[in-house]
Amino acid sequence: MSPLPSPETVVQRQLDAYNARDIEALLAIYADDAQTFEHPATLLASGSAALRERFLVRFQEQNLYAALLQRIVMGNIVVDHERVTRTFAEGPGKIELTMIYEVQDGRISKAWTIAGAKTLDAQS
Repeated sequence: MSPLPSPETVVQRQLDAYNARDIEALLAIYADDAQTFEHPATLLASGSAALRERFLVRFQEQNLYAALLQRIVMGNIVVDHERVTRTFAEGPGKIELTMIYEVQDGRISKAWTIAGAKTLDAQS
């Protein structure tokens, strides 16, 4: 059996699958019973079916892209500072996120989102 990938490798694979909008690759990175939260404890999704539903809605945004600005790794916890390009109800723009990932047995078991400033693109 090959050794498990490092938590940093797992989270990078998650980011790559997210940006590629590859739902199968993305879900394979999350544990079957993974949970995502709005920090600190508001449950957003629990389990593969709920994660699939959430990601598929997001993947419909044509401009969706998460740019990694900074990453901190401490043991099995990975903290990413991201700038995500999205289409909001008000129009296209960007939002700063802090994502906290807990990696267990080579897969993401929990993830927390802290949303920062949202800016809308200038309309021409």
